[in-house]
Amino acid sequence: MERRDPIPYHSVVTHTLSTDPAVRQAYAADASGLILTPDAVARPASAAEVADIMREAAASTTAVTAAGGQSSMTGGSITDHGILLSLRAMDRVLDLDPVAGRVRVEPGIGVADLKRRLAAEGFLFAPDPTSEEEAALGGSIACNASGARSLRYGATRRHVTGLTVVLASGETVELRRPALEKNTVGYAPVHDPVDWFIGSEGTLGIVVAAELALLPLPERVTGLGIPFADEADALRFVVAAREGMRTGAVAPRCLELLDARALELVRAGEGGGQWLGQAFVYTEEEHPGDRDLDFDAWLALAEAHHAQVDDILVFDDDAKIRTARLLRHDVPATMAERGNAFAPQGGRRVGTDWAVPYPRLAEAIGVARDCIARHGLPLPVMYGHAGNGHPHMDFVAHDADELHRVETAIRETLERIIAMGGTVAAEHGIGKIKRQWLPLQLSPMQLTAQRALKQALDPDGILAPGNVWGGEG
Repeated sequence: MERRDPIPYHSVVTHTLSTDPAVRQAYAADASGLILTPDAVARPASAAEVADIMREAAASTTAVTAAGGQSSMTGGSITDHGILLSLRAMDRVLDLDPVAGRVRVEPGIGVADLKRRLAAEGFLFAPDPTSEEEAALGGSIACNASGARSLRYGATRRHVTGLTVVLASGETVELRRPALEKNTVGYAPVHDPVDWFIGSEGTLGIVVAAELALLPLPERVTGLGIPFADEADALRFVVAAREGMRTGAVAPRCLELLDARALELVRAGEGGGQWLGQAFVYTEEEHPGDRDLDFDAWLALAEAHHAQVDDILVFDDDAKIRTARLLRHDVPATMAERGNAFAPQGGRRVGTDWAVPYPRLAEAIGVARDCIARHGLPLPVMYGHAGNGHPHMDFVAHDADELHRVETAIRETLERIIAMGGTVAAEHGIGKIKRQWLPLQLSPMQLTAQRALKQALDPDGILAPGNVWGGEG
């Protein structure tokens, strides 16, 4: 990546800034497999400090990239340009309003930690990114993270009701969603500036506080693990379960799929030996505390799609559900470890994030595997959010040549995915790794409009250089 001229650090706030090599190296990696060492690290403890840093950075046109838990899969939370602004120390719950069902928090708070603290008060913050034990809330907002339960609850955007944002200039703005039911003032995209920053990957402003809408904690949740001898049956089952949501026959809050290669990784983990079949669907459903899950409806659906019904697993308490989620999370975690081992050879883990309308999922998977086979690559590990038409395919590229072949196969896949009405990135964002795919999906008109917003809010381009922009041509 092209580097800029040395930064005049004397002009940047010094009481939170470190150029110590060990500190810089500690913030040089995220979950993408890339290593980018910043020129300096700032670790503010308050919104006022963030504003001070940004005012000084703006005056010297010093680049600033915000980061939280650094769980980004796309290199969005690392940089080799200027300052890495770590918000980990800003991890407070600022206010909880149990009557309104709202909480106001700082961006450095861990997603899982926040969910546990709210659960103790009887509330649910619904988004559940797979990396929630590592992810910070600010990063989840930055890439509009979702997760398994987005099938029912949607992505992070739906649950954000207000933001406090420090702009590139150092100005702090307070933003709240409008309560209007009717509004015809101006163009629709400018009606709700809260949405400008959710999913903007730190390129438009730095979130220093967020107000979130909460839900009542479900009284009871039961999980089911449903094995299949044939992947095609599992995929048809997922589509049927989605139709069952529409009719009210079943009410899943997630529909997760693991293929045969993913199941091999699960079975290697403690407690994973019972996850049988060549494909496996994991689902959860909420129900009243005084009633058991309507298992008969799920059993009928499973039998109709040739599931191995005698081997269905039931996860009927919180501890068992946590174990199931950890086993599922072991799949990408293991693939990341395997990919990291080949970094010295120019290799790494490569994960897809494409999605299609769910009825076309089986077709899209077939398209992807055809592209992979044409380039002589082994089949990747596949797992993820089948209920949303959103699987992840994880490759391990052993060297730079194989990495190039993997990326070529993915590009060919994405061209077909877009033609099917799909997206190149459903939940991980674009970051630095996927920016080459952006022009496949956004038209020149859309890119021009997006560029205009970036220019309006960050005219010198100092926020998160390399994120999103760079592959648009």
